Amino acid sequence: MKSSSKNITLASSSAYRRELLQRLVKIFDQTAPDIDESQLRNENPQAYVLRLAQQKAEAVALSGSEGLIIASDQCAVIGDRVLGKPGDHARAVEQLKLSSGKEVRFLTGIALLDTETGRMEIECDEVSVKFRQLTELEIENYLNREQPYDCAGSFKCEGLGITLFDSILSQDPNSLVGLPLIRLNKMLIRFGFNPLLQL
Repeated sequence: MKSSSKNITLASSSAYRRELLQRLVKIFDQTAPDIDESQLRNENPQAYVLRLAQQKAEAVALSGSEGLIIASDQCAVIGDRVLGKPGDHARAVEQLKLSSGKEVRFLTGIALLDTETGRMEIECDEVSVKFRQLTELEIENYLNREQPYDCAGSFKCEGLGITLFDSILSQDPNSLVGLPLIRLNKMLIRFGFNPLLQL
């Protein structure tokens, strides 16, 4: 029995999330949501990524997209400090020096919105990464080679960033890249879209 063939939109400008979603869905639209991504005062990291995922989905729905809208947001957390996308080399150096030898939690909020029914589910996936003790030369060489300035935590785990770690504890390695596919697949099935039953 074939499942729903609703239109699907990825509410993100991320090439990394697009590549991940292509593993589950062959055809989908991609629209960049226009929202303020600033963290609210006293907002904890989980509430932060869940709120942004929800707001991204809602913003894309308001822009006219119909069907199922997938939105996601991620942050890195050391203690209570949130590390976002560094944006430049100096901040990336600072982030990796801070992460060196420490455990860093990566929280990914994911939202799935059905514009026809108004139904929305929002969940959070967590990955724990233990960084090696990194030298300044290792940090500089890594950043010069991959320039991960648009990545939360200043690395690309699907590339050379894997050399920065001692270990990764995760239920879904895709979550660290920015889209937890195992969790998303279960959500899509609950919304009547089963990737294994599409033509």
